[in-house]
Amino acid sequence: MTESNTATLTEQQAPPKPDPALRKLDRYVGTWDMTGRTIGSDTDNVKGRTTFAWLPGGFFLQQRISLDFAGYQVEGLELIGYDSATGRFPSTVYSNSFGEPLPYWYDVEGDKLKIRTDTLGATFEGHWSDDGKFSGGWRPDPGREGAGNIAYDIWGERAQG
Repeated sequence: MTESNTATLTEQQAPPKPDPALRKLDRYVGTWDMTGRTIGSDTDNVKGRTTFAWLPGGFFLQQRISLDFAGYQVEGLELIGYDSATGRFPSTVYSNSFGEPLPYWYDVEGDKLKIRTDTLGATFEGHWSDDGKFSGGWRPDPGREGAGNIAYDIWGERAQG
């Protein structure tokens, strides 16, 4: 076997590399403290913490969330990937508040973020500020409001310590 044939075989056996578009999610990596309020509330009634970390290989970003949502404890795991055909980041959420995996997709453009779930009929629109904080709001589609699909605003920053 010649040296050029060996190089070709080695290249063919090399594992694939993550799509460079996944780097758009790097700013999420870390632990974040969040506060928010349901629409119509006079007080902050949404509080929690989320942590984002890359899975080995760098193809998927994992989110673990713990949230007190107006007295209801939400625990969840989300895996986010990349779909080069759509330019979006599909995800699946596994949560104690819903009995089956929920599909979502992310659209990330610069400092703007949109997250959508067609299953629940809701969209989050948010943005990053110059100081590294984020804010935004979840809104159910008209006619899709109700238990488990409540409009709220949320904001957060990197956890200290």
